[in-house]
Amino acid sequence: MLPPSHAKNIRIEIQSDLKTERKVEALLAKMTLEEKIGQMTQVRHFDDIQDSDISSKYIGSVIHTEGPIPGHNAAEWQARFTELQEIALSTRLGIPLLFGVDAIHGQNTYPGATIFPHNIGMGAAGNADLVEKAAAITAKEAQATGFNWVFSPCVAIPYNEKWGRVYEAFSESTALTTKLTRASVIGHQGNLSNKGTVMATVKHFIGDGATEYGIEGGETTLTPEQVAERLLPPYEEAVRSGVGSVMTSFNILDGIPMHAHKALITGLLKNTLNFDGIVVSDWKGYSKYGENEIVNAGVDMIMAVDGDLDHFREVLFEGVKSEEVSMDRIDDAVRRILRQKFRLGLFEYPFPDSTLIECIGCDNHREVARQAVRESLVLLKNNASILPLDKKLKRIVVVGEHADSSGLQSGGWTINWQGTTENYLGASSIIDGIREAAYGEVVYDAGGVDLHPDADVAIICVGEKPYAEFFGDVGHEESDCQLTLTEEHKNYIEHYVAQGVPTVVVLLSGRPLVVTEELKKADAFIAAWLPGSEGKGIADVLFGDYNFTGKLPHSWPESESDYEHVYGPNFWQKSPTPLFPIGFGLEYQKS
Repeated sequence: MLPPSHAKNIRIEIQSDLKTERKVEALLAKMTLEEKIGQMTQVRHFDDIQDSDISSKYIGSVIHTEGPIPGHNAAEWQARFTELQEIALSTRLGIPLLFGVDAIHGQNTYPGATIFPHNIGMGAAGNADLVEKAAAITAKEAQATGFNWVFSPCVAIPYNEKWGRVYEAFSESTALTTKLTRASVIGHQGNLSNKGTVMATVKHFIGDGATEYGIEGGETTLTPEQVAERLLPPYEEAVRSGVGSVMTSFNILDGIPMHAHKALITGLLKNTLNFDGIVVSDWKGYSKYGENEIVNAGVDMIMAVDGDLDHFREVLFEGVKSEEVSMDRIDDAVRRILRQKFRLGLFEYPFPDSTLIECIGCDNHREVARQAVRESLVLLKNNASILPLDKKLKRIVVVGEHADSSGLQSGGWTINWQGTTENYLGASSIIDGIREAAYGEVVYDAGGVDLHPDADVAIICVGEKPYAEFFGDVGHEESDCQLTLTEEHKNYIEHYVAQGVPTVVVLLSGRPLVVTEELKKADAFIAAWLPGSEGKGIADVLFGDYNFTGKLPHSWPESESDYEHVYGPNFWQKSPTPLFPIGFGLEYQKS
């Protein structure tokens, strides 16, 4: 028998759900077909619409993404979304809008927000409590800029480092990903009945990280048993944790585009797992993957963006008239959308809270992000215990453009979709932290060509340039990404090794890279992933104020040939043997 307090909580939840369901059904009964299709529609607040379309087309959701920003500061962002919300509330039924944003590692579309390490770094930290705190901060800063829905977390299980979205996922480990998924969902959503919370989205359902050769939107050729064992558990945990939405994936599974895979979306996710929230398409999913076929498969809300708006509305309306799409399917979609709007409290509290603005990028939030940076760092080599560095060293040379660029250290989905190479508002760079920690002279050699044979140590920062989605796929015609360092960055290391200067390499990347030869040359080597806005956190560990605790969330390749096959060595769990296994990570010796 349940303890009385637990039983009471369950009764309250059931009563609350019954009350919500009655509200949903009452509102649904009043809606016309045009109003229902409107609720299934998500548009950008620019280009896709005129403001009047919000009311005339009964729009259900607005997304902010790459393009014109809503304003110059958070108050203006809130004002813009309040303006659109007021239009929605002026309609016959007064159904409020959902405002969605790709807050991937913080409210990363807003300059000055707190930006956390990308999920691969959070996977290296492996700290569920920290993931929950980071997600809660992301939610609060998203609320502060006017949003009530975030398209995060990504819970993919990457099986090939060639995939351009490896860094969006926590780990190749299903168990670790599942644990951190729960923490992220709970952190983002909190208690959905509280004023001003946000709805989380687990994505991308299902198999996006397991495509052949790591191709974004490619073929996933796992067996049903492998999908169930390796890929499904994070989604099961997310549903148990009450996640509000699930985004469908660009990949193909069983020869069927996932957007149109009725057996998995409706059969597995909705019917078997009992997911009662919103299934949302990815970008232009309607026109890409079969139009009404994806609605019949179980997609509830359509990103009708970039020219899809009128086409979606017209084709779906005709599909219902011709009975290609049933009214039951339409009602199921709208019921799910209304349910989440009621659960979010949007009918009572439709507008953003201006008192939250002061929390954006505040010291408390940045300290949590700095802790996340410290815990995400993985020490791969520490020859002769060169680390931790003595703060009293007379001369430290810091090398490479990544050392003094918060943009380069943050990766894609930072300020812009494809990231930025520039410093951005409120962030600290790696060299900022070194200058703050060190007592002696700190010299910056951005191009890695200076002569400093008298230096006590060279801290060499190398890595990838920012990228997102298919632009990060190794081998894609529009990508210049590779699985190794560039020749320029290899030369940074060689140049200081040749001078006889002790070298500490800090690798900034969204995936494990093949750096076998560079590891041999360096005295110490750190996988720092993409740490986000708090670059000073790296110096905290370099100088020994904190120990290394991070562990590899992926097995580390020895050579590029490890990735000549359909999937990488982490999938097969057999030869080739990785250079470092998942879970590897050195620490400072305790005295």
